[in-house]
Amino acid sequence: MARQHAIHLSRFELEIMEILWKLGEASVREVLEAIQEPRRPAYTTVQTIFLRLEEKKAVRRTRKIGNALLFEPLITREPVYRRIIDDFLGLFGGSAQPLVARLLETGQLTLEDLKALEERYGAPREEAEPQGKKGKRQ
Repeated sequence: MARQHAIHLSRFELEIMEILWKLGEASVREVLEAIQEPRRPAYTTVQTIFLRLEEKKAVRRTRKIGNALLFEPLITREPVYRRIIDDFLGLFGGSAQPLVARLLETGQLTLEDLKALEERYGAPREEAEPQGKKGKRQ
């Protein structure tokens, strides 16, 4: 997975990539069958998406079994997610506050989630003041 630059993916391309990331290597038919029945597109639609993903250097053909081509991802989730999130935050002038407020409001982000993130990424910047500041000594 050499190329890790941020690629623009449509919603459907991202859905296909999610399946491929999960499977690791798959044929068009395997990916098609992983899509839930009421929303399952035609085989040729998924095949077209694979061609687009190949052009974008997001996937590559690995081998052929009978008439079926197998594909593997050339990109990982992280740079794709970063690009989507950065583009989305750009709609709010780069501020995450409206997004976080909405996630808290709907219960999709809990205080426990925030605490876990704080533990993982460290304390907020305000708390990480240098020791040389004047103040009470303990």
